[in-house]
Amino acid sequence: CGSGLSGDYISEEGHYWIGMDISPAMLDVAMEREVEGDLLLADVGHGVPFRPGMFDGCISISAVQWLCNADKKSHSPPKRLYRFFSTLYTALARGSRAVLQLYPENSEQLELITAQAMRAGFTGGMVVDYPNSAKAKKFFLCLFVGASGTLPKGLGIECANEELHQAKFTNERTRFKNIKGKSVKKSRDWILEKKERRRRQGKEVRADTKYTGRKRHPCF
Repeated sequence: CGSGLSGDYISEEGHYWIGMDISPAMLDVAMEREVEGDLLLADVGHGVPFRPGMFDGCISISAVQWLCNADKKSHSPPKRLYRFFSTLYTALARGSRAVLQLYPENSEQLELITAQAMRAGFTGGMVVDYPNSAKAKKFFLCLFVGASGTLPKGLGIECANEELHQAKFTNERTRFKNIKGKSVKKSRDWILEKKERRRRQGKEVRADTKYTGRKRHPCF
């Protein structure tokens, strides 16, 4: 739930909500903003810790793809994703829906996330907004509990019906070598991930630049 910006809109629509986040700093910001929802410090990769049928819906914005990371040796992305989806399925009431917006790094990651959701019992599928735009493209995993519903149409697909189920990816910055979520050691992506972990630990780290991870030329 981060700092609870989306929660404000949910409250304005008359709903009660509970937000989960792994970052204490983000939750502190939410508390300072005095959001109306309840806040829970938790790693969704460990599961959604609520009783069966507690919720009428679930919304997630740019969070699910992080479960594909393996920040610790004990982390298994497929297991963490299944744990999340299976416990979420249990916590949702029958007939409810979940909409999870995400930014997959590549097609393998997208297939892994979708497969674990379906394995947990969900029905539904992926909806893509503006599939032909590099900047505006957004992926939404729309899931149903119980009876299967009708998927909404993505924005900007009037002339792109064929591309709706054929998500395009480039190999320019493929961070993950396999589903275990490990980047090639000492590569640019490996360095950026390591720096990001140190930032989350509160350590001082040099700013990222175009020279980060670039190999030095041999000295004469």
